[in-house]
Amino acid sequence: MKLKRSTASLLYLAATVSLLAQVGLAVKQEDFKTSEQVAFYRRHRAFADGVAKESQLLGKSVSASQTASPYSVLQDSVYLDGHTLVASVQHGTDKVPLKLKVSFLDKGIVRIRGQEADPLKPRFDDTQKLVLRDGGANLKYASAGSLQLTSEAVNGETVHIVSFRDANNTASLRMTERPWTVEYVLNNKPSILLNSKGLFHFEHLREKPGADGEVDGADGAWEETFRSWTDTKPRGPESFGLDISFSGYEHVYGIPEHASSLSLKSTRGGGKDAYSQPYRLYNLDVFEHDLDSPMALYGSIPFMVAHNAESTVGVFWLNAAETWIDVTREKSSTLGNLFRLGTASKEPTVSTHWISESGVMDIFLLPGPSAADLYRQYAELVEQTPLPREFALGYHQCRWNYLDQADVLAVNDKLQEHAIPYDVIWLDIEHTDGKRYFTWDSGKFPDPVAMQKKLAYNGHQLVTVVDPHIKRDTEYRIWKEANDNGYFVKNKEGTDNFQGWCWPGDSNWVDYLNPDAASWISSQFHLDKYNGSTPNLFVWNDMNEPSVFNGPEISMDKDIKHYGGWEHRDLHNIFGMLYHKATADGLRTRESPDKRPFVLSRAYFAGSQRYGAVWTGDNAANWEHLRASIPMVLSNNVAGMHFVGADVGGFFGNPTPELMTRWYQLGIWYPFFRAHAHIDTKRREPWVFGEPYLSHIRNAIRERYRLLPYWYTLFREASLTGMPLVRPMWMEFPKETSMFSEDSSFMVGSAILVVPATDADANQPIDVRLPTQENWYDIHSHATYIAPLKRQFASDLATTLVFARGGSIIPTRERQRGSSELMRRDPITLYVYVSRTGTATGSLYLDDGETYSYQNGAFIERELSFENATLTSRPSPRTKLSPEQLEFLKAMSKVRVERVVIVGMRNPLTKAVVVENGQTRDIELAYAGSKLDSECTIRDPAVLVGNDWEITLS
Repeated sequence: MKLKRSTASLLYLAATVSLLAQVGLAVKQEDFKTSEQVAFYRRHRAFADGVAKESQLLGKSVSASQTASPYSVLQDSVYLDGHTLVASVQHGTDKVPLKLKVSFLDKGIVRIRGQEADPLKPRFDDTQKLVLRDGGANLKYASAGSLQLTSEAVNGETVHIVSFRDANNTASLRMTERPWTVEYVLNNKPSILLNSKGLFHFEHLREKPGADGEVDGADGAWEETFRSWTDTKPRGPESFGLDISFSGYEHVYGIPEHASSLSLKSTRGGGKDAYSQPYRLYNLDVFEHDLDSPMALYGSIPFMVAHNAESTVGVFWLNAAETWIDVTREKSSTLGNLFRLGTASKEPTVSTHWISESGVMDIFLLPGPSAADLYRQYAELVEQTPLPREFALGYHQCRWNYLDQADVLAVNDKLQEHAIPYDVIWLDIEHTDGKRYFTWDSGKFPDPVAMQKKLAYNGHQLVTVVDPHIKRDTEYRIWKEANDNGYFVKNKEGTDNFQGWCWPGDSNWVDYLNPDAASWISSQFHLDKYNGSTPNLFVWNDMNEPSVFNGPEISMDKDIKHYGGWEHRDLHNIFGMLYHKATADGLRTRESPDKRPFVLSRAYFAGSQRYGAVWTGDNAANWEHLRASIPMVLSNNVAGMHFVGADVGGFFGNPTPELMTRWYQLGIWYPFFRAHAHIDTKRREPWVFGEPYLSHIRNAIRERYRLLPYWYTLFREASLTGMPLVRPMWMEFPKETSMFSEDSSFMVGSAILVVPATDADANQPIDVRLPTQENWYDIHSHATYIAPLKRQFASDLATTLVFARGGSIIPTRERQRGSSELMRRDPITLYVYVSRTGTATGSLYLDDGETYSYQNGAFIERELSFENATLTSRPSPRTKLSPEQLEFLKAMSKVRVERVVIVGMRNPLTKAVVVENGQTRDIELAYAGSKLDSECTIRDPAVLVGNDWEITLS
């Protein structure tokens, strides 16, 4: 939802004319800062330019041993303390020692933390407690005995080397003293280099100067003005920056959210398609955002991944303050390293320059070397995406706003009339009493409980929006309780509530950093507090960047005060996540026993994946935004935010029937699948467009429901391994260099390749590349394609290009129902897509879809394999006998496999024999097709999903 132009809002917000005047499909650039308008970035840019100039004056290449960096390790300050290497680093002029701690974690992860050895005042360091697994208290460290510290002189400079091994890498960390640099060497190759360009700069805390001006003439250090807003900066300058280079890599990914390409573009040094601005991480409510831009949007995840044909590595920059990242590329790097001091490397290199405004420098280096290894390592830090409520994987029908209770039920009835499955219908801000959240407009929604019960009868849920701004109204219970308890964010003086404008008019914001305030807001979602709610109501957190209509950059002033006296600048990027968490906690605990929540959030940070889904924000109904949604969804998955989607149809504007159809055909492959629309748009529910569009859209939605068993099994995989749900092509085909920048096609899990149609011309052929020496199968016709293959495919409006990878087994449910809940006991169909070697593997995961009983074993998880013409189902190693498991098996005792389709068998087959629970029986088999395009169908083998069994074909 975004800057919505309703009469009530305009009456409240007449003073915000400049904001609401943004009616064209273009962002109002002057409302948002460029890097040149940010003082701390300017200071670091000036420092970096000075380093480069000094290096040039000295006649030196910018290399690890020769850079003009003024930071050095203090003599005799380096020692190994258990699993941590400790060193003191100091600027040659400032003489303020910095304490650096390099910790060696399990799986080869290296953590580097730094701040003043004796800070004048504490720096904000709660980000680690709020983001890391168990608050960082239980991180697994490498055995101290496995680490070895040696020091040696190289070209007259002291180098400290910590050597270690993990299961995948022989590794060492090498730290030079003068200047201070760090290299993470993996399998004898420098992979991740810190300060190799000499851009490390740490603004130490200091006393505010007198009337003579700022310390050392620092630019904007103690006060900064943007348009009509002045940031008082009472703590002064406290930013830090560091260059991080990926040696041997040409592509880096991640750091969402930006409407940019999957492979991040250069921001300095020119080059094809380079940006003129750095990538910015600062959660903002950007009205009608640009495409192909590094400007900040709604979420921020400071996790970057580098990939080449040999390995995948990552960097996690754990900081919640405003952050800017420059990206440069060098085909033949001048980065020095300890193997080739003073010489140019022949390795291509991507160099990045990270700059954050405040907090503690806290960096994690992840060694991979495979994508699967990397995501296991990242999950060790921030946790995996948990299993969601099963209904959340279905289709969500939303608009701003369904008018009233009758309208909601009419939409429900129409979807059923047209046999379109769906799971959730959504209500935006107009359902409330004057934008007072946790209330209902009684004239429009006279009996919300009865409405929810009618929806629930056929397995449908309701989602209501609950934004973080609280209407300032002394008669409003929520506001009064929060005010009386001191739960609101305070003004910059800390003397009164911070006040701003949002949808209700004058508003205050709960301070979720305050644990009591967070607990209180969680309790408001309980059934006894949220009047008119039922267990079938779930929640949407919008506007939680936070969006403040009359604030700088449409957000909060940076110098206002949070719990503990911390300024908003320190925690801006986790504000939305803290609200997301509080909401999820409230829904989780509103029933006994706890049930899994569903909460959608617009703002997010690393760790938000633990609390629910997100979406890419307020897009537009045009083909450009349709295309842009693919790299945006992929980039979020690369960064560990898996449960993400884009508004199907585009939020702003009116899509053509062709665009709407194509968006549904793509949207069913987003992990989060929701259609949404602005209040000023025409109605666009699937039936509105008539035929043939209705049938095409219905077929697409039904495709999503057929594949729900596959999607749910993918979520199970993500919950265990951290692997993305939707994956860039390079992730599944890591040696295919031509795929490294591909972002118009993608994989769903490891088995399905999606090549969406994103052009207005339905007759335009689509370029498809099928990688690897493997067979691929059209998932609808089962036509076989032998890869590697690059060719054009026709794709009329009724056709979608989706391919199954040879060697995969994909579970489906073929019976069409009105919701996922009604499908829960339906039988399973298995599609076996045979590899060139005649084999295939897959898995199937089932649980009750709503409780946490799966944590006690109440699930069915089968490992499926096809080899030597035999299909086998065996329990996964995670299957453990328990009372909960036995109870679940009993509940699922009638769920069977009703059909097996084996695609790609080269020889005709005439017979199938089933062995289940020691019993053998013959079953019917039908074989059709040619040697190349064959299909073997076993109708109703009648094996149970919870049993061990095998089917042998001959």
